[in-house]
Amino acid sequence: MRKHPYKIAILLFTFLALIACGGSDSGNDPAPPIGGGDDDNPTEIPAPSSATLVFPEDDTECNQGEIVNDTESTVTFQWNASQNTDSYSVTMTNLSTGSSFNTVANTNEASITILRGVPYEWFVTSRANGTNETSESTKWRFYNEGPGVENYAPFPAESVNPSRGATLPAATTTLTLVWTASDVDNDIVNYEIFFDLEGTSPSTSLGMTTESTFEVSVASGNNYQWSVKVIDSQNNTSTSETFLFRVDG
Repeated sequence: MRKHPYKIAILLFTFLALIACGGSDSGNDPAPPIGGGDDDNPTEIPAPSSATLVFPEDDTECNQGEIVNDTESTVTFQWNASQNTDSYSVTMTNLSTGSSFNTVANTNEASITILRGVPYEWFVTSRANGTNETSESTKWRFYNEGPGVENYAPFPAESVNPSRGATLPAATTTLTLVWTASDVDNDIVNYEIFFDLEGTSPSTSLGMTTESTFEVSVASGNNYQWSVKVIDSQNNTSTSETFLFRVDG
């Protein structure tokens, strides 16, 4: 039988077209997301590490600020840069009033205007873009130099035991209150302890002590409050915040 060349050519063309269209469809796959990874394995942003405070130093008088007027000066706060960090937030607390404010910085220092002759507490929070995780430095306290101040009041005491908001076992009948306190002039001479049921105003004074501990009696099912007045050799004083705890029952 005679074969027709044009028919053979048509069959060959069809065969080649099927091969071209029936190959892998990988060319239609979506491109991988920008930045690497995929929806199931997104790129992880590392959490920032904690900054290390440098200046003003803890438990000292800051006398290197630039005086603005009789009541204010500008202090340059410094800390060591932390890893995986894009910005910092400096939190300042006026220990005389308890009020706080924040200042944002993109480097490892910030110039902040604060009151003179006032005790402050400060710490730095490290932040990174792309994550909500943060990391806080330790907290330092200092007195900002004031005009004509020769002896500074002590820093307010901080509770050690029981911790803020602690709940103690119902079987607890006695408790040793423990606190820490410091003074730029290092001349603390006495502590006055105030202790009572929560909500009592004013709290009862339990007397004076030269130690940073004091034993009290408690009963199950009660909420208690306590505070410490710190007194130095020049009769300067500071009173801590009111600390709360509960005895279960």
